[in-house]
Amino acid sequence: MTERLHHPGVLIVGAGLAGLSAALAAAPTPVLILSEAPLGAGCSSAWAQGGVAAALSADDAPALHAADTIAAGAGLVDEAMAAILAGEGPEAVRRLAALGAPFDRTADGGFSQGLEAAHSRARVARVKGDQAGREIMAAIGARALAAPHVRIRVGERLVGLLQDDSGRIRGVITRKGARQLEITAHTVILATGGVGGLYAVTTTPAELKGDGLGLAAMAGAVIADPEFVQFHPTAIDIGRDPAPLATEALRGEGAVLVNSDGERFMPRYHPDAELAPRDVVARAIHAEREAGRGAFLDARAAVGAKFPEEFPAVFAACLGGGIDPRRQPIPVAPACHYHMGGIAADADGRTSLAGLYAAGECAATGVHGANRLASNSLLEAAVFGARAGRTAAAETPPPVRPLTRILSTSLPEAALQGLRKAMSRDAGVVRDDPGLSRLLTSIEALEVAHGRSAALVAARLIAAAAVARTESRGGHFRADHPETVAPRRTFITLAELDAPAVRYAAE
Repeated sequence: MTERLHHPGVLIVGAGLAGLSAALAAAPTPVLILSEAPLGAGCSSAWAQGGVAAALSADDAPALHAADTIAAGAGLVDEAMAAILAGEGPEAVRRLAALGAPFDRTADGGFSQGLEAAHSRARVARVKGDQAGREIMAAIGARALAAPHVRIRVGERLVGLLQDDSGRIRGVITRKGARQLEITAHTVILATGGVGGLYAVTTTPAELKGDGLGLAAMAGAVIADPEFVQFHPTAIDIGRDPAPLATEALRGEGAVLVNSDGERFMPRYHPDAELAPRDVVARAIHAEREAGRGAFLDARAAVGAKFPEEFPAVFAACLGGGIDPRRQPIPVAPACHYHMGGIAADADGRTSLAGLYAAGECAATGVHGANRLASNSLLEAAVFGARAGRTAAAETPPPVRPLTRILSTSLPEAALQGLRKAMSRDAGVVRDDPGLSRLLTSIEALEVAHGRSAALVAARLIAAAAVARTESRGGHFRADHPETVAPRRTFITLAELDAPAVRYAAE
């Protein structure tokens, strides 16, 4: 059964920080938010532990924050985007605080800020140690629920896009149980999150399988930098799916990485040791584990008895896995954590398709380059989500034209689990041509068996761009091409991939 409705305003798919920031910024234009999960669930924003990076202290400046973002991005950061992120960052944090996010404060009322890897200043504003995502989402969610211009429909799973014969996106198709719903709107913002659910080991909600990315590609949108996937170095290795996260703030507080011999190994891999960029730390942990030495985060001296008060989420996760981090090192492993690539979008969220905007992790503005700087993700969602909301609300659509339905097929659970294992094995922390080629063959076989699923399209984009990038850079490491060559971003469409051809833009 298919139902149809028209929304005379902005339609947002996704209720994480980017989607809700867009919704509030679109006022007074009517906004309809579609979310598969209840507010605060099923989105990476609510799970973020570290905090929000912004130049809020007297010894910091947006230019310094932008410089750190550019340095971490390994030559591929769009410097104009980094300047916007860093320049609008302080106001974005203050706006979240005004909404009720209870940021930790200093004695004089300023923001208490911590140091994280690859930052030159302590600039990460936290909430109750490791509760930033949950508390920020609670505050902005409450404001969205109370906003008179915002309506929210929960339980709606995105399965398609509505596109007119000019290529403009006119709406979406969702499913809830056996009912299918087609919703047309003036403009559509995809804020559908990342691709963690495509990997067997992830720190993100498993339902985030790149559906927005895949559907946008199926409609013809340009996709940017899909090969760049960030693996968080310190997922807590206790056999859970998704894996709990041991926040990078622990290393900022002085926790160290040791192997099963008790040796602190990071100084062998990088002069900044535990505070090296995430991709370096992830590969070091991967190497120690592959060598049979294991990897553990030892926070006994740095945090110890203060764990329950200062890092309650990490403490609870460890206890749930039989680990007392006050007395034992925490077993850790790299896990899929963030996608730097996504739907190519400009500073206001516009994509290559008229009527379609993208914000948050599903978008690729170029602000993260090849390797996201720690705690820039919540900031990006707040800054660029708000910009997308304002711009989409101001757009006046042309008259309606005949519509085409871009639909994703459903991938059976067994096939999905097979894909997740293959992605972790062959498109993980360390990659090579034989593994990536094997992965592409598996994806193509799944598509033949089950049809063109948005998740399979997203996985194929990641794998194909990883094959084409015959160098190592940031989150993309090729064992068979360890050198770094001239910087270039990837821009690709599904039609080009089917051709196939991948085009690059020199930086």
